[in-house]
Amino acid sequence: MTAIAGEEASPRYAWYVVAVLMLANVSGFVDRQILVLLVEPIKRDLHISDTQIGSLISAFAISFTLLGLPIARVADSTNRRNVIAAGVAVWSIMTAFAAFASTYPRLLLARIGVGAGESALQPPATSLIADYFPPDRRGSAMGVYSIGIFLGSGLGYFIGGWIVGLVSAQDLWTIPVVGSVHPWQSVFLIIGLPGLLLALIVLTVKEPVRRDRTRGTVPITALLAHIRANLRTFLCLSLGFAASATVNYGIAAWLATFLVRAHGWPASRAGIVQGSLTMTIGVVGVVVGGRVADALVRRGRVDGPLRVGIIGAAGMLVFATAYPFAPNAASAVVWLVLVNFFAAFPWGAASAATAEIMPAAMRAQGAALFLFVLNLVSYTLGPISVAAITDNVFRDPAAVAYSLAIVNVIGMAVAIALFVIGLPAYRRTFAQVHTVASK
Repeated sequence: MTAIAGEEASPRYAWYVVAVLMLANVSGFVDRQILVLLVEPIKRDLHISDTQIGSLISAFAISFTLLGLPIARVADSTNRRNVIAAGVAVWSIMTAFAAFASTYPRLLLARIGVGAGESALQPPATSLIADYFPPDRRGSAMGVYSIGIFLGSGLGYFIGGWIVGLVSAQDLWTIPVVGSVHPWQSVFLIIGLPGLLLALIVLTVKEPVRRDRTRGTVPITALLAHIRANLRTFLCLSLGFAASATVNYGIAAWLATFLVRAHGWPASRAGIVQGSLTMTIGVVGVVVGGRVADALVRRGRVDGPLRVGIIGAAGMLVFATAYPFAPNAASAVVWLVLVNFFAAFPWGAASAATAEIMPAAMRAQGAALFLFVLNLVSYTLGPISVAAITDNVFRDPAAVAYSLAIVNVIGMAVAIALFVIGLPAYRRTFAQVHTVASK
């Protein structure tokens, strides 16, 4: 398909592009987290240890993080739509490939492939959406795109109990063409193959003409020079949202356990509640946050994305500190409604911010660097920080509520401080980037 200028695309078509990319985001998050729902049957049938399960999770995170920048450099100089479609195809094929993994090395290879494929989505998608929407509408567009995070994660939690029950059987299933497989292997096949259709749908997206009309790949020296010249902006933005994400990952990893330990819920109910809140209240939060960021930009507050980050972190500071101390499960869930709203609130704005502080010719690379810092910090610290405080400070599994509250207070206080410090620098970078782009 021929490229079209973002300015000439109809609003309806631009939103179609966002919808397609959002569906890709949903698919990616479901494929990403399906492994953690299948730990016990995989361990049983492949005869592997907890450490090997951990390495499967790490293998995804490492390939996803390390390949982001090289793929982003390709996306900044070639057809971004094609890069995304190829990524969707790769992660879908590699997810389906796990259905044939009868050994640990094969499953490890599959998870590395899923991470490689998913690294081709976020950076080029951020760049592509930015060319379809002007600055005062990018927050809303990125908010809708980011719905995929919460729908995908929520679907994973919601169907988790059902999947675990389905694949707990040790009998082999016979699938036409494929042959005999363990039930958990069929899950990978079922969720992986539809992604190939989605890759074809991505190909219906038209590549917009880049707003700066730059040809060729921007030298890495130019990228590094821009980051150095705007180091405070980049660090406050990426580390601020990394601190926020660290809290979110900690809650995601330990909320169900908290509900089980503190309120005696069965794990299945905890997963369903967690998933339901994520894919309903979380979706509302990310959309509203994006629209608030756009409203601030239209009123001259070009640092609107960081202000949205401050609002989200402040809400979390209050409500995510309160729910662990709720006297009963019902009141904890009421608090968690607000927690899910504010946890999701800043993420459309975060994606918009990464687009605003980078020249158009290096937006995908800027998004990749942002994700590199974000994932390096939050994937590493989120789940383990809660566990470390529980085990080493309180030495009592029942104290997970205190650990969740402590991690939240520290993480969100750090996020607010970084965002506040970064406001003036962000405004300077925004003015610099948009002054050059207008010439």
